[in-house]
Amino acid sequence: MLDRNMALFTDFYELSMMQGYFKSDIKNKKVVFEVFYRKNPFGNSFTIFAGLDQVIEYISNIRFIKEELDYIKRLGSFDADFIDYLRDFKFNGNIFSMREGSIALPSEPIMVLEGNILELLILEPGILNIINHQTLIATKTNRIIRAADSDPVVEFGLRRAHGPDAALYGSRAAIIGGARATSNVLAGYKFDIPVFGTHAHSWIMSFNNELEAFRSYASVFPDNCILLVDTFDSINSGIPNAIKVFKEMKELGKLKNFGIRLDSGDLAYISKMARYKLDEAGFYEASICASNDLDEFLIKELKSQNACISIWGVGTNLITAKDCPSLGGVYKLVAQTDGISDNYKPCIKISDNIEKITTPGIKKVYRIYDKYTDKIIADYVSLREENIKNNESLTIFDPLAIWKKTNIEADSYIIREMLQPVFIRGISVYNKISVTQIAEYSNREQDTLLDEHKRLINPQPIDVSLSKKLWGLKLGMTNKDVRISIDI
Repeated sequence: MLDRNMALFTDFYELSMMQGYFKSDIKNKKVVFEVFYRKNPFGNSFTIFAGLDQVIEYISNIRFIKEELDYIKRLGSFDADFIDYLRDFKFNGNIFSMREGSIALPSEPIMVLEGNILELLILEPGILNIINHQTLIATKTNRIIRAADSDPVVEFGLRRAHGPDAALYGSRAAIIGGARATSNVLAGYKFDIPVFGTHAHSWIMSFNNELEAFRSYASVFPDNCILLVDTFDSINSGIPNAIKVFKEMKELGKLKNFGIRLDSGDLAYISKMARYKLDEAGFYEASICASNDLDEFLIKELKSQNACISIWGVGTNLITAKDCPSLGGVYKLVAQTDGISDNYKPCIKISDNIEKITTPGIKKVYRIYDKYTDKIIADYVSLREENIKNNESLTIFDPLAIWKKTNIEADSYIIREMLQPVFIRGISVYNKISVTQIAEYSNREQDTLLDEHKRLINPQPIDVSLSKKLWGLKLGMTNKDVRISIDI
């Protein structure tokens, strides 16, 4: 897992470039990279940033041990002096990041890294791997949570995840996204998060009959008795047998935290029948848990049909982010020195695809809230030397369509700076908090969104604006031969 040393968790070309710089006159060049993504997944209007804690662990634990250095030597592409450099490798730079669980938006920095170019090169693949995965799963989970409204959602994806690490950290991200619990016991242990589970169909099939299986399970777990009722016939066998057992438990005074689980069939119809029969028997507090290839669209459809489901177990479609299996976060150079002085100069990547043109310079990200509603108005990205205060009017505009402008009056908004230090001169200043606390913070973040931003289909986008100074810098560097006049 990621608290182990993962120095070799990088692409070969990163090591190649590192040696190239090491052999050059600019090996002491200082640079600034940004982590961002260009497009929201799932048609969403935002993502939920996750994975920061593992990024901190990853960077803090990077060391090249003897066996790894011997392997690099055997590759035959690297010189002895460069391998000696790796022997003492340690990250010594600065990192600024959004808080984990924050709402993040396209094309704005989620993380800013400043330091020696050799040190920052090797970190790129690992950082992107961690953030892309966990942010994707947290965002997918949040969509499922919104579809379920106030009902609890449990992450059931362990056996369908793409390997042990994806399952473990996917469970973590799911909790940050709003899941109440996970079936993954290792995740529960490692991250101190709630675990939940019932039993499998094989439990029922191992006994002489369904009723005997239910009675046996109830005797072992009287305080958490959720019975899987669809092994043979949910309506005519499973539900009636579950009710018999609940009555027996009630007579013994042992009925607590009980209910049924449905894993097949028409979940809307069967859940309504189950609710009717449970209520008719006086078991109004019995929960009905449903699973079976659920996602946000099926959950929303089931709720529109008044399905009587109180707990949703979601596995494959959540843990694999099935309809959008990658986030596409990137790691781009935005400023550099000449290798002699410490004066940074902005740099830009030009592309025929307008969305792939990077925004130059070292930046801040301000979140702008309506002073009276506490709802997000927009994010405002500026150069690092700019200080934005709410006693001045702001103009928010779409960088790809600058005629779309909104003026925000002075003192009508509240600002919050989003990027905070997590490493200073190679020393972690990150205050580690529990996954549950991150999830609570992320849940509060959802309250700052308008309902229009939360729609599952065709949501209203949240604006990300550049400051006039930053926009002018980008425009000027895109076409240096043209005198730019900006009227924004």
